[in-house]
Amino acid sequence: MILDAHPAYITWRDYEENLRRLQENAQTCGLEKRCAVREGPSLLQGLAICGVCGSRMTVGYRQRKAGLAPFYICQGPREVDRIEKGYCQRVSGYSLDKAIGALLVETVTPLALEVALNVQQELQSRWDEADRLRRLQVDRARYESELARRRFLRVDPDNRLVAASLEAEWNSKLHALSEAEQNYERQCQTDQLKISTVQREQVLALATNFPQLWNDPVTADPERKRMVRLLIEDVTIRKGEQVQLDVRFRGGMSKTLMLPRPLSYCETHMQNPAMLAEMDRLLDNYNYADVARIPNENGFKTGDGLPLTSPAVGYIRTAYGLKSRFDRLRERGLLTTFEIARRCSVSTNTISDWRRKSRIRAHAINDRNQFLFEDPGPNPPKKHARRTSGNRLHGRPVNRQYEA
Repeated sequence: MILDAHPAYITWRDYEENLRRLQENAQTCGLEKRCAVREGPSLLQGLAICGVCGSRMTVGYRQRKAGLAPFYICQGPREVDRIEKGYCQRVSGYSLDKAIGALLVETVTPLALEVALNVQQELQSRWDEADRLRRLQVDRARYESELARRRFLRVDPDNRLVAASLEAEWNSKLHALSEAEQNYERQCQTDQLKISTVQREQVLALATNFPQLWNDPVTADPERKRMVRLLIEDVTIRKGEQVQLDVRFRGGMSKTLMLPRPLSYCETHMQNPAMLAEMDRLLDNYNYADVARIPNENGFKTGDGLPLTSPAVGYIRTAYGLKSRFDRLRERGLLTTFEIARRCSVSTNTISDWRRKSRIRAHAINDRNQFLFEDPGPNPPKKHARRTSGNRLHGRPVNRQYEA
C-alpha cells in the first residue's frame, strides 16, 4: 500500500481514528470496546473492567424511588463460563460513581494542571529534540541520494556493468529517502503541538470551571460521562471484603481507591431498630393510624426516609415478624363480634349498636372499622330491659326506663 498516492477526502490518520471510534462504539461486548455514551446515569459505562477475568463489565439499571440505580456486572469472557459458573462480579454502582466523581473534582485542581503543563513542556522539548534528529536522518538520506545520482551521471555509458551497479545504488538511496520522509511526516502528525499562552490560560481556568460544571444539577448524564472519558482511560473493579478501584487516567497516571462493599437494597432500607421497638410497644394499645402518628411526631422515618403511614405499619409489622394487634388483643381475652353476640344472646347488629352507644367496651384492631370486645362478665347488657314497679302509679302511667 502506497500512502498519499492520490488526493484523499480525509487523511489516513483520520481514517484510522474513525475505525477506532467505530470499534469502541460497537455495542457488542468485548475487551477493547468502550461503547458509545448512552443516556443512563452510570459514569463508568464502557470503562469498567472486571478484575477477575479482565472482560469489560456491562451496566444494568434498577428502578428505584429516587430514579435509576446502576449496577456493574461481568458476564465472563465466554458465554459457556457464564452458564456454568454464573457471573464473575456484580457490584452496585451508586457508591462507585460517587467516588469517581469526587476523585475527578479532587484531581482537576490548579496545582495538578500546572504540573501537567510543566510535564507537557518537558515532553515538548524532548519531541523537538527527536524532531531534530529525524530531520538529520532525512538530510542524511537526501545527501546520500544526491551523491549516488552524481556518481551515476558521471559514469561512462559504455561501461554498462558499472552503470547498472550505480543505478541500483541510486534507486536504493531514493527508496531510503522516501522512507525517511514518510516516517518524518508520520511522526510530525503524531507528536502534539506546542501549547500557546492562551491555551495554557484556558487549561488553568478549567480547574475552576470543572467542579462547578460537574456539580451543576443541570448538567446531563451523557455530558458527565463524556467528561469522564476525557480524563479516565479505564477502571478495574475487584470486589472482596472491600471494593478496589484501579483508576487509570489518560496520560499514564493511576490511582487506587478502596471503598466499603456496597450494601444490598434490603440492607440499605432496613428499619430503625428503635422505631421497631416503639412500634412493638404501641401495637399493644393503639391501632395502625396511631402507631404511625406517634413515631412520626418523635421524628422516626421508614427505611426509605418517608413518614410512616397505616399501610407502611402493616408492611413493616409483617416483614419483621411483629405480633399483630389482633393476636395481642386475643391473648388479653377479648372477644370477636360473633363471640360476644352469642354471650349476650343478641345479633351482631345489636353489638355494633351497643358499641356506638358505648354500652360495651371495644378496641379497634385496624383502620377498617373492625373491633374486638371486652368480656362483659356475668352481667352483660340486656336488650329492651325494663325497670317498672307496676303498670300505673296513682292512676298515672308509669314511665318506662331502659338500662343504661
